[in-house]
Amino acid sequence: MNKVIFVFLFLFTCHLSVQAQKYRTAAGVRFGGNNFGITAQQKILKKTTIEAIGAVGGREVSATGLVEQHFPLLGPGFNIYLGAGAHVGHLKDNGAFYGGDLIAGAELKLPIAPLVLSFDLKPTFHVNHEEWGGVGSGFSIRYILVKEKKEKKKLFGIFNRKDNDRDKRKSRDEERGGWFKKKKKVEEKPKGFFKRIFDK
Repeated sequence: MNKVIFVFLFLFTCHLSVQAQKYRTAAGVRFGGNNFGITAQQKILKKTTIEAIGAVGGREVSATGLVEQHFPLLGPGFNIYLGAGAHVGHLKDNGAFYGGDLIAGAELKLPIAPLVLSFDLKPTFHVNHEEWGGVGSGFSIRYILVKEKKEKKKLFGIFNRKDNDRDKRKSRDEERGGWFKKKKKVEEKPKGFFKRIFDK
């Protein structure tokens, strides 16, 4: 019963999150299987972000950089993402190591708070390490630092078209002198008898 309630609340939250605020920069904490760290995410293209992860484990510390491509599922509030990158670190007994990373995850922006929740799987490949690699998982909570500005869109372009027509009419009226502005005709006064003789 509890599982059914949890699934229902999760799907309901996903439905609401379609209208959630987009973001450009978010940072927070990441909980891994054997480590704990911080994470920061920055949007660089429409559906592309870069992420930096700093992690501390029992015998090692590491820093990872990733480029991630996002794919919306239920609108801009819920999406999955895939990415790749590299890491460097220091192992307690072996010293420095480095390697490559892949990542696949799901991300949810909460509609009631400026928070982003995500869960990911991150395969790693090590060089100069006790292990050749492995597959880790992590849960991240990020706080939205910089929101993305919303663009005002006209409904089917109707109002936008009306505004353009109004501007065209206004400029046309100004060129013609306005609707109520009429050109005054210059009336010639009749010349006198002597003036007509001398003009000839």
